[in-house]
Amino acid sequence: MTDLGEDPDREGLRDTPKRVEKAYKFLTSGYGADIDQVVNNALFTVDYSEMVIVKDIDFYSLCEHHLLPFFGKCHIAYIPSNKVIGLSKVPRLVDVFARRLQVQERLTNQIADTIRDKIAPVGVAVVMEATHLCMSMRGVEKQNSFAVTSAMQGAFRDNARTRMEFLELIKLRSAVPGIRESAGYACVGED
Repeated sequence: MTDLGEDPDREGLRDTPKRVEKAYKFLTSGYGADIDQVVNNALFTVDYSEMVIVKDIDFYSLCEHHLLPFFGKCHIAYIPSNKVIGLSKVPRLVDVFARRLQVQERLTNQIADTIRDKIAPVGVAVVMEATHLCMSMRGVEKQNSFAVTSAMQGAFRDNARTRMEFLELIKLRSAVPGIRESAGYACVGED
């Protein structure tokens, strides 16, 4: 701090090193997380073969290049083969991987791969939209830009109608939480 011209003994800065250490331990706590413990056996055999979507999951991560935050929304879908994952576990998986030094592309793939590995669905899709402070407050200084990444596996990669159904559903917004617009969408396997 002295290299910046600050007095580390100033009242507002005196405990800053401890606060920063505590903050970074939390912001990188995903490294110490055990995926099996996070899922906590919330895998259930269910006779359901339609799309399951958890969308608008807030996430916060740190760019591994500049240690600056990037944050946004994550949307996840899967089509069960015979198991579903407890809905509350999906955002927790996002947090495990977001709370690491990351690039958005890897983060997107890690979430998709983990869901694939845990429940072997017919397909899994992840879309992440994020604002990167390394682009907003430094570098190109573009405050209104955001990055979108996707990982499409199984039916979401192989079937354009399934992929489009997911992409259309994540665009839907409602004024009342929990109420979504209804529309007829294609099923997996329809050509």
